[in-house]
Amino acid sequence: MSFWLAKRRTVQQTDTIQRFDPRFWTVDFPRPAMAAVTTIAPDGLRVDAVFLKADDMVGLIWESEDRCDHPLLSYETSRDYSRLTLAFRWRSSGVMPLDALDGPTLTIEGRDAAGALHTWYVRLWNYATGTPTDARITLRFSDLAGGFTLPSEADAVHPADIDRLFVSLVAPGYDAGSETPFAAAANGWVEITDIRCQGHRPMLTVGDVMIPPHGLSIATGYDDAYNQTPARVLRAVRGLGYRGSINHYLGMSHFLALVADGAGGFVVDPDLPALNAAADAWHRDFLARAKAAGHAVILSQSYEVLAQHCPADWQQHADDGTPARTGWSPPSALLSPASAPAMAWLRKVAVTLAGLMRDAGQPVLYQVGEPWWWITPDRRICLYDDAARAAFGGDPVVIPDLAAALSPAQTALLDAAGALLAQSTADLAEAVREAAGSAGATIHLLTFLPTVLDPAMPEARRANLPIGWASPAFDVLQIEDYDWVTAGAEGLRAQGRATVEARLGYARAAQHYLAGFVPDAGGAESQWPRIDAGASETQALGVAQCFVWALPQVSRDGFTRLPDPAAPLPEPHSGEEPTMQAFDDVLFPLALGRDATVTPEFATSVTITASGFERRNSLWSDARLRFDVGPGVRSEAELGTLIGFFRARRGQARGFRLRDPSDHSSCGMTGTPTPLDQWIGTGDGLTARFALAKHYGEGSEAQRRRVTRPRADSVTVSIDGVTAGGWSLEDKGVILFAEAPAAGAAIRAGFLFDVPVRFAEDRLDISGAAFAAGEAPSVPLIELREDA
Repeated sequence: MSFWLAKRRTVQQTDTIQRFDPRFWTVDFPRPAMAAVTTIAPDGLRVDAVFLKADDMVGLIWESEDRCDHPLLSYETSRDYSRLTLAFRWRSSGVMPLDALDGPTLTIEGRDAAGALHTWYVRLWNYATGTPTDARITLRFSDLAGGFTLPSEADAVHPADIDRLFVSLVAPGYDAGSETPFAAAANGWVEITDIRCQGHRPMLTVGDVMIPPHGLSIATGYDDAYNQTPARVLRAVRGLGYRGSINHYLGMSHFLALVADGAGGFVVDPDLPALNAAADAWHRDFLARAKAAGHAVILSQSYEVLAQHCPADWQQHADDGTPARTGWSPPSALLSPASAPAMAWLRKVAVTLAGLMRDAGQPVLYQVGEPWWWITPDRRICLYDDAARAAFGGDPVVIPDLAAALSPAQTALLDAAGALLAQSTADLAEAVREAAGSAGATIHLLTFLPTVLDPAMPEARRANLPIGWASPAFDVLQIEDYDWVTAGAEGLRAQGRATVEARLGYARAAQHYLAGFVPDAGGAESQWPRIDAGASETQALGVAQCFVWALPQVSRDGFTRLPDPAAPLPEPHSGEEPTMQAFDDVLFPLALGRDATVTPEFATSVTITASGFERRNSLWSDARLRFDVGPGVRSEAELGTLIGFFRARRGQARGFRLRDPSDHSSCGMTGTPTPLDQWIGTGDGLTARFALAKHYGEGSEAQRRRVTRPRADSVTVSIDGVTAGGWSLEDKGVILFAEAPAAGAAIRAGFLFDVPVRFAEDRLDISGAAFAAGEAPSVPLIELREDA
């Protein structure tokens, strides 16, 4: 499939927005505070804030540079606010009022007239009319000053070079520098409405692309999108061509309802609502807007909780007592399937999510996301927390290394752990189905194959891919394998899919695939092509939906997927206009006669200097063939066959196979193929796909010809000189091994092949009289390039 990594907008469609458009504000804050921003009108926004301790502060932010959107959708950077006026209505509750000492302050970050970095603190009450909780505020940037008391403390704002505007919000009990927890979470809100921007350049150019649907869906995550408005997130989803369901991960850090733990921290409290007030408001808006845009949403919940907020007795532990920790920064903890309080809380969250979907008029689509017993980097499985030990008899056998040979007692423990994990996920599914009521629910299970099917730990699947998950335990199996994708581990990917399908038995129509992701922008150029190819490959396998993981990385790297221009023809008389298919895998129906011509051609640029010397540049690495098959037509019956075949191909529109009588074998030109004929690659232990090719000449000067149309029944393959099995022939002449050949192994192949060609013209000139007189028609064909 076609894609590119867009760095900036060039000729793409644009529109204009009013500067300070509500959709493009963000929020941010230090943990454990929480906030969400939603749009409540075309000219209005709302901030819902949750304060947990005395010094918590939330910021409502406008950036002069768009740092969130895809390059094709972003608004223009404009740091000049000179002669610009921003006016709006302010309403608030549960936050410090406008007239208070620590009331809402507009922090302006930029540079002064001399170019030096400078920050101004503008007290909004100085520019307000009305009450401290319901006021009209007018900010004239060319006549704006920081300082609490004006004019005595005035610090005039330089409006021509501003990076960021930041409105600070704190709770009424705010005490700077004090980390004293509140007795209970303090919830507050602010609504900014009737937003008006006037004066010099009040409008901004914004990308307005609408990429046609390309067949992929998108994944998002609240831990990544919490700071943006749902309207902005969904605008990107739609504009970038993603349709169908949105797979939305609830996350492990920002939705939590927390309480002080008495030791200076904050932990999940099962007695509180499942979601904090800000997360609840954000998700309600997100689900409603997704429904209006035609998207169903799969809400995903995992067994992870940010470690600093996870109760200690809920967590998985290794045999030495070390708590399970992911590699994220800060790390998350893994909930133990044996912990009754942890599993009860998970079910409470799941039931709440089902309720949110029902309230929004969405179908209840729920995902159990990557449930597993954590395995440490030194291959110790974390199933030794107190609750797990009790569930496994009190003194379970230790498994110090999952890569080592295991005893029957150790494998039995893994089986028991798998059964316990499967029961916990079944309980989650049952809770969601019950909450969904008569409307029913669709339950998805997401599994990450590089961990659960790590070939170094073959017995890990007993615990982390339990037989209890076999169909029909869930409605949809979702597969993720991005570590293998980005590493180019094609053999492991193929083996992994075959294993999970055989073990769990979900049909392709009951599977989803999550393609991605690129954790660091430095890997974009090398990893996105593999992710894109993996998505296309899995679509071709017939899975129900394929998701790109995830929208933040898509936007950061400018990943832009394009629809496939080649599509099957509609049924005759369907009323649809036919979309031309690139290639018909059929053979030219006439044998080439002795007088038919075959013409290999190259493209070479020749420059003759003033002194008569030549400089030659070969533009093509491979010859392109031309044929004239007209002399092969021997009778009126064959002439009729030719005309019918030409019309069926619609002239030049569709390609087909041609057998070249002079060169159609890997063995010489026309010999019988052997598995040692042509070198097609060297193994590296990861790569499982090798493209067929034929070489002409010797050594480094040999010309390599890709063979994309082999005769399937003729192909034979060897590894290090030994005829090999365990492979399949894919489209475009690619050999796929079930197990990647070892590093350094020489891969060779033998085959017969045809040439992909098309008619060179859209007309076929045939004279009946000339043909009857023995004059052959001219029927030129030209070879098609299919390497890409």
